[in-house]
Amino acid sequence: MKALRDTQHMTVRHLMALWRQPWWIAVSLVQPVIWLLLFGALFKSVTDIPGFGSTNYIQFLAPGVVVMTAFFGAGWTGMPVIEDINRGVIDRFLVSPVRRSSLISGRLASSALTTAIQSLIIVVLALIVGATFANSVPGVAVLILVSVLLGSAFGCLSIGLALLVRREETLIATVQFLLLPLSFISVTFMQKDLMPDWMQSLVKYNPLNWAVEAGRSAVTPDPSWGAIAGKTGLLVAFLCLCGVFAVRAFRTYQRAV
Repeated sequence: MKALRDTQHMTVRHLMALWRQPWWIAVSLVQPVIWLLLFGALFKSVTDIPGFGSTNYIQFLAPGVVVMTAFFGAGWTGMPVIEDINRGVIDRFLVSPVRRSSLISGRLASSALTTAIQSLIIVVLALIVGATFANSVPGVAVLILVSVLLGSAFGCLSIGLALLVRREETLIATVQFLLLPLSFISVTFMQKDLMPDWMQSLVKYNPLNWAVEAGRSAVTPDPSWGAIAGKTGLLVAFLCLCGVFAVRAFRTYQRAV
């Protein structure tokens, strides 16, 4: 119970910081809006390629943009951690009775709520520009769920890296090294069957791809719920793995101070 209470307190702390800067949600939506509008217009003719499997590129792209927004946002979760380290905030929490795990889970809970809000906004924008989401609320709920799971996993990864490297420049370089290749080795922008063979082999091991495939399938008229459950299970396992990494990185930081 104490861990839950401490997580709640830490979540409120981060949400209060967001409340003081609500424009951050709008600013962070600039990139996905560019993906949705510019990429949607630039690549709309790819639906004419035999085997693409969709006649509306916006319809194909929109679930991927929802997932990508959570993915890219999560990559920078560790930046405020480095700021807290430099300001001595983390060290002050270490001498308080707060549970150490809540320092991670509280930040993740706040990020998950932000991701859910951003996802709903992108869904509305996608509807305005011509996308449709079958299965109504359940389909969109699954899309948001897999986005939150992916965001939480990479949020743990980013926090763990921040605790280990403790330098913004190093974290930025590492995150960019991870995010960009994973973004394009996925079905976010292109059908899997139209990719080179070596990329088709790699997408099977890409957590971003798991989320995009599960979310896209959930909002189709005839979803494969078994495949969606399998991809969601993989995301949960990946989240647990990244969570262990973040906790161990925190212990390494504690031993170093």
